[in-house]
Amino acid sequence: SSFGRKAALSALSILVALLIVGQAVTVYFVYQQSGQINKLTKTSQALQLQALQKKMPSNAKPVSKMRMAMVNMPLAMRDLPLSHSSDGMPANIMGPVSNKTEDQVKHLLLQADPQKMFPELKENLMDNLKRLKKSMTDADWKSFESWMHKWLLFELAKNPQKNEKKVIPAEKG
Repeated sequence: SSFGRKAALSALSILVALLIVGQAVTVYFVYQQSGQINKLTKTSQALQLQALQKKMPSNAKPVSKMRMAMVNMPLAMRDLPLSHSSDGMPANIMGPVSNKTEDQVKHLLLQADPQKMFPELKENLMDNLKRLKKSMTDADWKSFESWMHKWLLFELAKNPQKNEKKVIPAEKG
């Protein structure tokens, strides 16, 4: 009977040891996989964010897209192809129509968003601005007015008034 008890105790000890080792191995593998689990979580969140951005209307694009387009501005100054073929090639592959700044900017904006529309403005400046104001949302118009104000300040700073030259004394350092 003492031999049976020792055998049962040994078997029970081995079973407990196997259970503890099994738990330790499971914890080890889960710990090893935690980096991949975190990576998969970040990837799924990024995919969900992309899906939400695709569902957003085109005029609600994030500002970072515009910054990226401005950073890539020198790409718009690349050599233009010698001949434009209209055999079904998309406009973003063919390149801008001419080397004018308007065409270069239009081409760059169409590369970022091919659905973007540009109104035909063939009247004088004031009529074109009135037409633009009617076609834009209030927020877009306010943003455009802000840009025009900054542009005007830039032009005024670039070309000072010639009849109002003032001498500014140098400050002592």
